[in-house]
Amino acid sequence: MRNKDHYQPDAENAHILNTALAIVQSVDYEVSARWVFYRLLQASLYNAKEDYKKWIAIASRARHATWNGWAPDTLADETRQPIPRGGLFSTERSWIEAVGRAQCSLDRWYTQPAYVELWYEARAMTDQFRYYTDGITLRPMGGDPSIAYKYAAARALCAADRRYGKPIYVLYYGDLDPKGLEIAETVKADVEKWCDVDFTFRRVGLTPEQVARYNVPENFEHPGAYQWEALTDDAAREIIKSGTDDLIDPEALQLVEGREFNASQWLSDHIGKLAEEYEE
Repeated sequence: MRNKDHYQPDAENAHILNTALAIVQSVDYEVSARWVFYRLLQASLYNAKEDYKKWIAIASRARHATWNGWAPDTLADETRQPIPRGGLFSTERSWIEAVGRAQCSLDRWYTQPAYVELWYEARAMTDQFRYYTDGITLRPMGGDPSIAYKYAAARALCAADRRYGKPIYVLYYGDLDPKGLEIAETVKADVEKWCDVDFTFRRVGLTPEQVARYNVPENFEHPGAYQWEALTDDAAREIIKSGTDDLIDPEALQLVEGREFNASQWLSDHIGKLAEEYEE
């Protein structure tokens, strides 16, 4: 890692961080910053719920700097998503038949000149990016992304380098305003800090040139600021695709899609016989 953050907490905060890390390491599952804070409250290292911001501040610094055993992924993201559990099929035959309907999905990057990811500022942009791109990893930032989220992105780029051994490009899309520019720079700096491999970071949009070209209206709440959502759909499509034009080989993609179709068809042709053999 290219970590240049030489954080050194004072004695009180160092004691809190060491105690907190011991608490984290005492369980065999991931825990959140909030969970650890309540343990610190119980240990009388903090006195009130209002101290939560103090805890977040020192924990963030320790994670950024990988201080004394801390790492960006030491604490889990606090997500609120259901966790489905249990089976999906009523009979063995229905499972076998479902396998036969599966579509072959091959890794396209082995046949491409470079590995590419698309990162963008707002989660609301996801459906648009999913619609206008295919086979490219999408990483919505959701505004200011968490430390763990950025660290996971850095680790993913390192894994891509080991797997493909090709140039890596991160194409970034966001609002043209001070906050949007700040988010892009912060994300780039943090990922570079935690990533052991070189990658090219391109901020594809929005740019002042695109604002003029597509006659993008100002944000009515913040004059001089321009939001991605103000683009027409055609303009957004052109900007999204312009970022990948010189990085993606469409002919190679078509060849992979043909291989996927042939493999899927072969499996479908044979699975019926397998289901009958199982029931005999």
